Formats: sequence, C-alpha cells, structure tokens
Amino acid sequence: MERDDGGGGGLFFRGLQNRCHEKTKLRTRKSTLYLSPQKSTGRCGDLLGENIYLVLFIIALRICNCFLVQTSFVPDEYWQSLEVAHHMVFKYPLLRGYTYPLIFASIYKILHLLGKDSVHLLIWIPRLAQAFLSAIADLRLYSLMKQLENQQVARWVFFCQLCSWFTWYCCTRTLTNTMETVLTIIALFYYPLEGSKSMNSVKYSSLVALAFIIRPTAIIPWIPLLFRHFWQEQRKLDLILHQFLPVGFVTLSLSLIIDRIFFGQWTLVQYNFLKFNVLQDLGSFYGSHPWHWYFSQGFPAVLGTHLPFFIHGCFLAPKRYRIFLVTVLWTLLVYSMLSHKEFRFIYPVLPFCMVFCGYSLNNLKTWKKPALSFLFLSNMLLALYTGLVHQRGTLDVMTNIQELSYNNTNVSSASVLMMMPCHSTPYYSHVHYPLPMRFLQCPPDLTGKTDYLVEADMFYLNPLKWLYMEFQNDSPLPTHLIIFSILEEEISPFLISNNYERTAVFFHTHFPESRTGSHVYVYERKLKGKLNQR
Repeated sequence: MERDDGGGGGLFFRGLQNRCHEKTKLRTRKSTLYLSPQKSTGRCGDLLGENIYLVLFIIALRICNCFLVQTSFVPDEYWQSLEVAHHMVFKYPLLRGYTYPLIFASIYKILHLLGKDSVHLLIWIPRLAQAFLSAIADLRLYSLMKQLENQQVARWVFFCQLCSWFTWYCCTRTLTNTMETVLTIIALFYYPLEGSKSMNSVKYSSLVALAFIIRPTAIIPWIPLLFRHFWQEQRKLDLILHQFLPVGFVTLSLSLIIDRIFFGQWTLVQYNFLKFNVLQDLGSFYGSHPWHWYFSQGFPAVLGTHLPFFIHGCFLAPKRYRIFLVTVLWTLLVYSMLSHKEFRFIYPVLPFCMVFCGYSLNNLKTWKKPALSFLFLSNMLLALYTGLVHQRGTLDVMTNIQELSYNNTNVSSASVLMMMPCHSTPYYSHVHYPLPMRFLQCPPDLTGKTDYLVEADMFYLNPLKWLYMEFQNDSPLPTHLIIFSILEEEISPFLISNNYERTAVFFHTHFPESRTGSHVYVYERKLKGKLNQR
C-alpha cells in the first residue's frame, strides 16, 4: 500500500525526490565508483543541504514576497538600518548604532563604487538581500525538521512557515527583528537537539552572539535553550571556557571596534540598549500596553489563523519539543513585563510555533484539505492586504519627493517639511539627494522631567499656532509640506495665507488613528506670479 502523506501538499517535494532517485539509480549501474560514501548523496543536486529545485523555489518565493510588500510597518525598518547605512556611506545627516546597518552600508558602498547607486537600487537591494537571508532560514527550518522527524512532518512545518501572514509581512523588511529571527532559525539548526545531525555548539553560539550584538533582546528566547544545553552538557566547564566565552569575546570585541570607528569613542551599544529599554523601561515613552497584551492581542494576532493549529499541535508534539513551548511562553512572559509592546518583538518565536502547527496538520485526517485551504487563503488575503494596501502612503509620498529632487529645475531652492508623527516616513535612504528636509523631532526624555514634551507633541497641541510661531519674522517657508489628511482643515488658514496648493494625494490606510489620516497630502507653495498665470 502507498503511504498517505496527508494530501496534495507534498506532491511537489515527492516529485523532485523521485526524479533525483531515478538519476542516482542510472548512474550507480554504470560504475561501482558511484557506490563510495562521498558520492552517493541520494540527491540530483545539492545546495545548502537541500534539493536545488527546492532552494530555487524558496528564493524565488521570497523575492516575490519582497516585491509584494510595498507598505510601511514601523519606523525602525528604516531608521535603525537603511538611514544609518546611508549616513555611513554618503554622510547625509542622521544617526543610530552601526553593527546591523554595516551590512547595508557595505551594499551601498559597492553600488557607489560601481556608479550604480540609484535611489531605486538603494531601496530594493537591501530588501532583496534580507529576502535571500530569510529564504536560507526557511530552508534551515525545513532541514532541521527533516532530521528531527521525517520528510512528511518537515513538509507541513515548511508549509506553515511559508503561508504565515506575519512572516510574509516582516521577513523582507530591514528590521533588526527580522535579522534576529533569521539568525535564531539558523542557530536552531546547529543547536544540540535529540535527533539532530547538524549540531555544532560553536556555530549556534556564534549566531546567537551575533543576534545579541544586532539586537540585545535576541538573548531572551535563547535563555531557556542555553540553560537546557548547559544542564545536559557533561563537560560544562569546557563548554563555557572553550566555546561560549571565546565566541562572546570575539563578537563583542568586533561590535565595540565597529562602534568605536563610527561613534568616535568607545561605546557599549548593547548595554545602552538594555539600560534604555529594560532597566529604565524608557521605551514606554513610545507607548505602553497592559501586561496581558501579548497573550490577549499580540500573540493571537501574529499567529493569526495558525492559532488553533498551534494549540492542537502542543498536545500532539513529542515531549522533546517542550523546550520550544517553554521558549515561547518564557519570551511572552518576559516581554509582558515591559511597558512598551509591539507585534514585531515576538516575531523570533514564530518559527517555534510553526513546529507545533506542522504537527497539527500532519495528524489531521478527515478535515485536512479544508484546513489547508482555510489556512492558506486566510493568511494570503491578510498578507496581500497588509503588504499592498495598509499603510502605504508614507512610502508612496517618497516617490513624489524623489521626482522633486531629480526633475525640478529649481531644486536648489526646494525644501520639505514633514508635519507628521516623527519618523512616519523614511528619509534620505529613499531620496538620495541632498534636498533640505525636516521632520518633527521626538527624542526620548533622558532627564526625568514630568512635563517633558517633544517637538511633535508641541506641534499637535495646536498645529496652527505652532506654524505661525515657527515661521514668523520672515523665516523662510518650506516649498513643500507633507501632512496627513486629518490635519488639513486645522491648518487651512496657514495654507491659504501662504499660497500653498495641494499637488498630490496618496492613500495610506482604511484605519486612521488620532494623528494618522487615511491619506497623505503634499502641498506646494506657489509664487504669486505663477498663481496669476493659472
């Protein structure tokens, strides 16, 4: 009897595998040389330890993923990566920490040396690089599950990983959380789990250390895993002295040297990060949520329609995977103790959840096909909406600014003021021209003042008053203003009195909030002579 692999989802993998086995059989009949252990791989072509067709498929999928995400998520995907990298190479005004942006700065420098540093390449090449790294992580997750279980279970885990709406939404963005997740998955491939054939303590600890350097909170999901490894290791002192300490010393030293070069002084960025976000909990300056938010809203939203399969899989998965469940719960509990909460913070535990979802699908019988259809369609609809529709205005408006930079004959006199919540848009990484631009500032309070207000808060208390005070006494007015639609009526007297005319409208979201409107408006100041001609 033929083994039931649980539906049509495995036909693609089975077909590739069968073709590989057929070619291997034909070759081994020609010569006994093919019987040597080094030659008999059982695959028609290997790349990253997997069938080359599978590797090309996932890379192509993530490239499509990249181009089908044209919306903004959070400011950090630009301001902690691309903007810093652009400043490092091209010296346009800016600043933040440097280890992660150095990856993109290297790409920018190569493009610059080749004379190919067009704004479109500066925007898309880093995202394509991130897509490629995410594809590698996907393959490592599949390979790991194939080692730990079998190809059938690995297929369902792989399917869950690929159709996750939140993974689709985040995995090609230049977020530190994305790189943290990629490094976590690849490190897990080398982590010493029962049944793993790829375990390597130096490799996995190096990847964990690199993740920590890029984003110090990356250590949170790894605390249970590191403790488990230490507890089960017979040569504990050797593990610490000859593996963990040397790896930690080398990676931390490299980070210190990189930041010393660019900051101009010795700076331990990781300590400053933990002090700001954890010890002092100053992240609450950017918003706070109740302690239960991750359990009641954040985690269910990130998992989406995978949630029932995750819960079902928790009861089915073997006991050796309890460490994965402990990792997920531990991470949620630790992040719940911090006031400032975001969906992206728990992105690194999503691959752990996909293991349980895969077990759930593998054990479904009667309802497997309807479940697969439901899971795929629900996630793809949400992925396409969030990737192509929701919050795209703040990116689309940058195209308008690019055209202003490259097409306006009077660009030397042009200037832009973005009257939005601070960091709503990217900056010079998406313009690549020394155009005078300004946005409302919002530096966090490091003084402890109870009445502390940032420039953005002062603006929104009374936008019209702020504008008249800011541009009094013949202060030069910007030629272009960028605002959300909800602000238009309130500042209309200023716009009319200073001859500003709306020249572009960009859709942003169906769900406007207090300071965020449904559309982004571009206003251009018209000279009186031009107005009379019209």
